[in-house]
Amino acid sequence: MEVLEFLDNNGNVLVKRLPDNGLLEIKWGSQLTVRESQDAVFFRDGQALDVFGPGRHVLQTQNIPVIGKWVTSFGYGPNSPFRAEVLFVGKQLFSNFKWGTREPILFRDNELSAVRLRSFGSYSIQISDTLLFVNKVVGTRGLFTTEAIQDYLKGIIISKLNSILSKELKSVFDIAKSIETLNLILRTELDTDFSALGLKIHDFYIQSISVPEEVNKLIDTRSGIGALGNLDQYMKFQVANAIGDAANNNSGVGDAFNTGAGLALGMLLPQMISSSVNKANSSPIDSMEKIKKLKELLEIGAITQEEFNDKKVELLKEI
Repeated sequence: MEVLEFLDNNGNVLVKRLPDNGLLEIKWGSQLTVRESQDAVFFRDGQALDVFGPGRHVLQTQNIPVIGKWVTSFGYGPNSPFRAEVLFVGKQLFSNFKWGTREPILFRDNELSAVRLRSFGSYSIQISDTLLFVNKVVGTRGLFTTEAIQDYLKGIIISKLNSILSKELKSVFDIAKSIETLNLILRTELDTDFSALGLKIHDFYIQSISVPEEVNKLIDTRSGIGALGNLDQYMKFQVANAIGDAANNNSGVGDAFNTGAGLALGMLLPQMISSSVNKANSSPIDSMEKIKKLKELLEIGAITQEEFNDKKVELLKEI
């Protein structure tokens, strides 16, 4: 008699076959012990006869100790023709599987045109259908670990990711606000493919979607320009600072023009003076008088309604 049991000390074994000595002989009356986190599939003569859950079970085979061995030895030699085996299947949560893109994904961005994206994340799985997983994925292998299936699952994930990014994401600028939605959609899509293998996807996370370094620099430049707000006001502020620095500089204004701020001052100062003079010469009263004259010209047909409206807008801005 013998006791069949399996303890996974490393936590990475999906399926383990016993006996593992190559004989595939289980004696009649052997005891099978199955843990709470396991299923045990009993094969006899190549067929899966039963799936045992947690507890102690007695196996009935045609290999009767001593007597059976003595009888079959006349026709089959030392090895019994009555094959029997047990596959222990881990039903616990296999967590923190990693996935990532080996090659960048070409993504058509609405604002940046074509962009190459990289992404990575994590997920967890459980075996939901023991017989389906054993017969469809494991086959006749005596040991099946997490490393044996991860590359295959990564391929499924990347294929789905390519499709979903093109459908759900319009621009890389929307990644931050769309990450939760992408997680949910990908998990739902993957559930169908994983179920066909006898697996259940417990959780799925996209931890990062990144763009190449040169695109990052362009985004930073664009963000910096946006943070400036009104560029005209910003340049005036810089010129005012340059004037103040020149006034505080003992070497005079001439040295200030040798700096970048001084150069900007030299280029913008004539325009600012001209603009200021024009605004000073125009008063709200003058603008109103001009509008009245334009109205008279419109009434006598000297100008069109469109010309009147355009000029009126310009004059109202001066008030």
